[in-house]
Amino acid sequence: MTSSTPAPARSSPTPIVAVLALAVTALGCTSGKAATAGSSPLAVETADIVQEDTPIFSEWVAILDGNVNAQIAPHVSGYIIRQNYKEGSVVNKGDVLFEIDPRPFKAALDQAQAQLAQAKALLGKATLDVERDTPLAQERAIARSQLDTEVQAQLAATAVVQAAQANVEQAELNIEWTKVTSLVRGIAGVAQVQIGNLVGPSSVLASVSQVDPIKAYFTVSEQQFTEFHRRFPTPASVEQQRKHIPLQLTLGDGSVYERTGIISFADREINPATGAIRIAGLFPNPHDLLRPGGYGRVRASIRMEKDAVLVPQRAVIELQGSQQVAVVTSDDKVSIRPVTVGDQVGNRWIVTAGLKAGERVVVEGLQKVRDGSPVKVVSASLKGGG
Repeated sequence: MTSSTPAPARSSPTPIVAVLALAVTALGCTSGKAATAGSSPLAVETADIVQEDTPIFSEWVAILDGNVNAQIAPHVSGYIIRQNYKEGSVVNKGDVLFEIDPRPFKAALDQAQAQLAQAKALLGKATLDVERDTPLAQERAIARSQLDTEVQAQLAATAVVQAAQANVEQAELNIEWTKVTSLVRGIAGVAQVQIGNLVGPSSVLASVSQVDPIKAYFTVSEQQFTEFHRRFPTPASVEQQRKHIPLQLTLGDGSVYERTGIISFADREINPATGAIRIAGLFPNPHDLLRPGGYGRVRASIRMEKDAVLVPQRAVIELQGSQQVAVVTSDDKVSIRPVTVGDQVGNRWIVTAGLKAGERVVVEGLQKVRDGSPVKVVSASLKGGG
């Protein structure tokens, strides 16, 4: 009888193997939870796309100048004896700014008046001769030729009187011109002469600038000028439209001038060196705040974009020369979409292709989103508070 050895029984797992198994199980559970947490929607802030009529603004560097810059020059020659204005002050039209020594002109007036009196005396004698000899000539008491000579003498005396009268008027005008007056109301500049200087008609004594209104010169491109006149082809339509284009002036300190201006005129030619044309704007300046020579920037709406699609500027990212936005779809997923942008309006872009009104775009968290990834839309206040 053959004895058989019983098969060894299967041994149970050792404690070390059991511990490893539990560790692997726990690690798997942790990895699963981490994966679930990583796929949770990313919180983003969005903005709605709007569509509206939008004015397109342009801005140009401007130089201020007087509406009228009058150079004050005398009509007569002489020595300056008085300056009657304070440099830099406001003067009115007709105010006497300088006085020239009038004594030589007073002497010339006296002489002209004496010559006029003498000419009138000669005319009186010639008139008496004609009146006396006219009936005598008719009665043939004197020769007709004698009367003819007296008549011609009377005509000559009349001409001499007229010439002498003109000399008197000129002498009176010269005396009046010894008081050099301002031609306009404005701000008088620094005097170019001193008391005692000999001046003449070619001398510039000072300048007076009319600064209310004040001009602002700026240059626009030939393309902008051409586009404007194509939309308004007639002089009447151009003039009418200019009245409806308010000009905004930003001063050198960055502040916006409190009064708006209008377009006054465009220069006659385009500068061939720059391809631009000079435009003059007029701004009210009742308190003489603005002065000629000042710099600023003129801003105006040159056209209206109908039904423009607007997107916040920070929603647009540029990648290799193209623009993209992250659109949040109705199921709160991201769709990266290329767009075509046009003009910039403040802190927004006009989108000419790629978007439509009512869609939502990501404006905060844009760098973290990916195409097709789920997102959670939060308001700016909630996002800022978290």
